[in-house]
Amino acid sequence: MYGSPLTTNARKMLLLGSGELGKEVVLEAQRLGIETIAVDRYEHAPAMQVAHRSYTTDMLNGMELRRIIEKEKPDFIVPEIEAIATETLLELEKEGHRVIPTARAAWLTMDREGIRRLAAETLELPTAPYRFADSLDELRESAAVLGFPCVIKPIMSSSGKGQSVCRSEAELEACWSYAMEGGRAKKQRIIVEGFVTFESEITLLTVRSVSGTSYCPPIGHVQKDGDYIESWQPHDMTAAQIEQAEAIALRITDELGGYGIYGVELFITKDGVLFSEVSPRPHDTGMVTMATQDLSEFALHVRAILGFPIPSIRLLTPGASHTLKADREAGEFRIGGVEEALSVPHTQVRVFGKPETKTGRRMAVALSTASNVEQAREWARTAAEALFIEYGN
Repeated sequence: MYGSPLTTNARKMLLLGSGELGKEVVLEAQRLGIETIAVDRYEHAPAMQVAHRSYTTDMLNGMELRRIIEKEKPDFIVPEIEAIATETLLELEKEGHRVIPTARAAWLTMDREGIRRLAAETLELPTAPYRFADSLDELRESAAVLGFPCVIKPIMSSSGKGQSVCRSEAELEACWSYAMEGGRAKKQRIIVEGFVTFESEITLLTVRSVSGTSYCPPIGHVQKDGDYIESWQPHDMTAAQIEQAEAIALRITDELGGYGIYGVELFITKDGVLFSEVSPRPHDTGMVTMATQDLSEFALHVRAILGFPIPSIRLLTPGASHTLKADREAGEFRIGGVEEALSVPHTQVRVFGKPETKTGRRMAVALSTASNVEQAREWARTAAEALFIEYGN
């Protein structure tokens, strides 16, 4: 039992990260009467526009995070991005604060090294071969061992920033520089992965709740430069592949613990399923669930956080998502083509309301449903191509 927002009996949820995914979490929390506070490093972030209150701060500054959290005294602290002072979250959890799903999950998944070592070395899950490098010379040594092509990523970044496929020794220096520019923390460290020839790449949304562990139907997606462009649900997989994927997801999420949704990224290869990454929060490719499922990934996340039951997850219809991205940085812009996009059959559009554009930044998404995935992908692509960004006043 709890009271209405902005009363002394309210239950509070504080989000650390306030992008388009956080915005949907806030909306779902408010549908269940929760008071919401949005925090991010820039003003007027999407979730700030719908939350009850907001703060703008450097979320890698542990003292600032502690100040806000001690002032607000939230019932739930919900990290929505990787770049957070996770050491402070670990301290706050020990002091009795509730971090979703756990402070350890936020800490381990903040960088690719922690989660990869846990998955491959502790849990012995199948992964691509990998090495870590702290300098260009170490990158050269790692690439010589793993061979070309190889995938180079900052140990911490978001939306694929700084990620590239290096195809020859001549490209190593440029790939190193790109990784340094794309990292989200002051760490000059990267992960180098052996290139995996995969048939497809999926996200298996895995929900831990009072009802146990459950899975959304697999989501296929296409990435460019490490960032998703389109996704669809369900992705076609054999029963054996689904069983293996769910076993991997169960193992890693059981280890991380807590309640909430995890986005488990997997490679489907001819030799089996490989673990790639995991996010202890809603996943960008899962935006498609706003059109396909009876409970979106955001609704599932909030239900799990609040300790409510999740008896089953139903796929209502096949569907797809396709993003609109900016191609330059601008403080003044307008998004057009919404009318044309909404003329596409069985299509919705979400405009995120971000205050400025940056190269490669997602600004909107088209969501389409159909009787089959192929048609849904075609309609979502058509709708997204109708959207455009007009720069300037």
